[in-house]
Amino acid sequence: MLTIFSTPKPFEGHSNVIQRNAIKSWTLLHPEVEVILFGDEEGTAEACRDLAIHHEPHVIRNEHGTKYLNYIFDRASQIARHKILCYANCDIVLMSDLRVAAEKVRIQVKEFLMVGRRWDTDITERIEFESGDWEKRVRKLAQQGRGAQIPAFVDYFYFHKGLYREIPPLVVGRNYWDHWLVWKALDTPVPVIDCSRTVMAVHQNHDYGYSPGGSTGTHGDELAMRNKSLGGNGEQLRSTRNATHITTRAGKVREFPYYEKWISLMELGTRQGLLEHSFWLRKRLGLRKQTLEKAKQLLGASGEKR
Repeated sequence: MLTIFSTPKPFEGHSNVIQRNAIKSWTLLHPEVEVILFGDEEGTAEACRDLAIHHEPHVIRNEHGTKYLNYIFDRASQIARHKILCYANCDIVLMSDLRVAAEKVRIQVKEFLMVGRRWDTDITERIEFESGDWEKRVRKLAQQGRGAQIPAFVDYFYFHKGLYREIPPLVVGRNYWDHWLVWKALDTPVPVIDCSRTVMAVHQNHDYGYSPGGSTGTHGDELAMRNKSLGGNGEQLRSTRNATHITTRAGKVREFPYYEKWISLMELGTRQGLLEHSFWLRKRLGLRKQTLEKAKQLLGASGEKR
């Protein structure tokens, strides 16, 4: 069966709602699923008691109090009851399609990393899990949003025990640790399987108050840059677009040569994908968000003077 592990933010306000939603959804995947939560943030012990999951309050942190990924993965591997593990961010709702896809993958491939794109969704209230159609409701809500995110965002990692050894001192709460995990699987090597066609992982939208620099700080502050440096200064960073295999809608695992080129081409049809792939050009032309905002202000001021 499966052990899911993660580490939360404090269980306060909106974070309390979405984290409890996510963790509850994990416990409903199968009666034998084990869930482990690492950390002693406010409300964590209470949430673990309420949700009847395993709590590991001790986590090794750096000088800023940020949690080390290697400790969490090493400890989870030591204490997990099951041979298959899944690390998921605490805002990700997982549903029965993950269990079905994973069962089919495991029949076909012995060792692997399975990842997939997320669906950004506005959820502000507790999910009514008592309702027999709660998954249907969540899916409908997700489909009303912006659709699946681009493959640069990796929010869950389904893998066999023993895949990750000697993880560098990356920290969670900043970018690039997720991309290193994908690179490591490719370097091992094992198949990296994109299951986005068969799994809808719902990311509950939230703010970035935990980062001093907001969402920008998560990929640009000192800690993020340290993560990037530990990832070979970018050389050891990959994402879902670098998958070697995909799952078909029938659940078959298929090798997909040149997947990165294909998925990058598909991304050009989305607003966010176009922005990401044109970043180098916009930067060279000075078409950054701050520049555009200043231009709007100047135009507005000019109009007022008239």
